Amino acid sequence: MAGILSFDFVRHAIEAAFLASITCGFIGAYIVARRMVFISGGITHASFGGIGLGYFLGINPILGAAIFSVLSAFGIRLVSKQTDIREDSAIGILWSFGMAVGIIFIYLTPGYAPNLMSYLFGSILTVTSTDLAFMGTLTLVTVAVFLLFYRTILFISFDEEYARSHNAPVETFNYLMLTLVALVIVINIRVAGIILVISYLTIPQSTANLFVNDLKKIIIVSMIISFTGSMTGLFLSYYWNIPSGATIIFVFVLIFIVARALVYLRNLKQRKSAIAD
Repeated sequence: MAGILSFDFVRHAIEAAFLASITCGFIGAYIVARRMVFISGGITHASFGGIGLGYFLGINPILGAAIFSVLSAFGIRLVSKQTDIREDSAIGILWSFGMAVGIIFIYLTPGYAPNLMSYLFGSILTVTSTDLAFMGTLTLVTVAVFLLFYRTILFISFDEEYARSHNAPVETFNYLMLTLVALVIVINIRVAGIILVISYLTIPQSTANLFVNDLKKIIIVSMIISFTGSMTGLFLSYYWNIPSGATIIFVFVLIFIVARALVYLRNLKQRKSAIAD
């Protein structure tokens, strides 16, 4: 263990997993509570358009993805609210559009086509100090927003109409949270990739929700599950020489299956006890 930790890229990976667990713990709990998983999937895949545009313009692909993702998130909400297009249709349109734009711009980029595997499937072992700086900044912003506006976020998450009846700035917070969702998705692409990052935002939270219902507890438990699963997946991928992002998600799913089995056995025992009484 000590030998592995002597490598900078392993320490960077551990730091990235810790920061990703925090941001995804907060934002993922919000996504699950608002039932926004499909929207998040649309934002995730639309971000590929920004990656392609970034390569074409010669800028950081993650910056391009961030801009594209935020605009896509706003576009989904505006189109679904201001037109008669259903939200799921708007998500599907922007999902497809983002992927198509990304492929076109990458094809048009002069020179050799870039290796997109790290963006599609993630590579936590290639996280750089710059990536960690961005992740750390976004972590501070995310935690600050939740600490300052937790009650408002809680009301909007579970009963938007109740929040409106109490004159809460619902639309402002909807766009603020959509921005955070988009940025958290993009910043964690390096860890889990476009295809897998949505799992980081839903599986630990869904696992936590099997045992607790309070939003604060879901956030805390999901962060613990996320970091534990990340560490397990990271070291398994290192020793077995397999993709880190996919391994982490595989561990998340195993944890969920075990947790679901434990809940089932607990409920079965309770039913038997109730029948015996």
